[in-house]
Amino acid sequence: MEKRPHLDILLCAPRGFCAGVDRAIQIVELALKKYGAPVYVRHAIVHNKYVVESLEAKGAIFVEELEEIPDTEAPVVFSAHGVPKSVPAEARSRNMFFLDATCPLVSKVHVEASRHFEEGHEIVLIGHAGHPEVIGTMGQLPQGAVSLIETVEDANRFEPKDPQTLAFVTQTTLSVDDTREIVAALRARFPAINGPHKEDICYATTNRQESIKAVAPRVEAMIVVGSPHSSNSQRLVEVALRSGCKVATLVDRASDIDWSLYDNLGSLGVSAGASAPESLVEEVIDAFAERYSVKVETVTTAEEHIAFNIPKILRSLEANAGR
Repeated sequence: MEKRPHLDILLCAPRGFCAGVDRAIQIVELALKKYGAPVYVRHAIVHNKYVVESLEAKGAIFVEELEEIPDTEAPVVFSAHGVPKSVPAEARSRNMFFLDATCPLVSKVHVEASRHFEEGHEIVLIGHAGHPEVIGTMGQLPQGAVSLIETVEDANRFEPKDPQTLAFVTQTTLSVDDTREIVAALRARFPAINGPHKEDICYATTNRQESIKAVAPRVEAMIVVGSPHSSNSQRLVEVALRSGCKVATLVDRASDIDWSLYDNLGSLGVSAGASAPESLVEEVIDAFAERYSVKVETVTTAEEHIAFNIPKILRSLEANAGR
């Protein structure tokens, strides 16, 4: 039998599911348990098709808009990314029973944006156009109340109505470094701009990026397990490349690995976006173990002990589930 070459795998920690994702998935699972199938979910509950497919197998039905849902007494769940105010308003007008799985850290940004608006501020949102979280945050306020800034160039071009009454909020899943540069550009131009009391970029996004920064310079290549639709997963690949790793790719699962990029390796870093299940990380490691003699070392840069409460109506089931 041919001897397999040795491969050191440095496994980033923290990685994978964050508290907001875990909570959102629990809400769908517990709703299915309490009310039975179907449970309708507006937009992918989290950006991972394997999570979505596993929930579909249990009886969840995913739609993009409420108008796709027939008149029903079945529960309707709003995704972790948050929704514009028009969505719960439409649900109420149709007497729908809905459960809001918006991540509490996204809800915090919604509250901040609304508070700034009430105080008469012109609001800048740093984020990616078209992302559901951005659509949800902008949809908390009247049309035109929020200006979207995606890049430093946008920040340098932006012309406010009144530089003295500006405030900014950010999407929770951005690159920490990119956002710092954009905020610096805004502050340089508009010193009076109001920012959040506490960082909007969520703890999980920050921690996963810091873990990548610690591992990327130590390895020849990096794999991030996550969906191409996942903003926080895409940012992890960018951070790995910026941190000195020559090869870094995003894969949904082991079958997506381009093995031509991972030939004759001595060391590999592995991480996962906040919506990627740990089973897919294990699958990737197993795929490398078929080609290499692997030694896995976990590199821990932070401990995470955060958990978010699920809606009260589902809590007795949560206790019974022992989660």
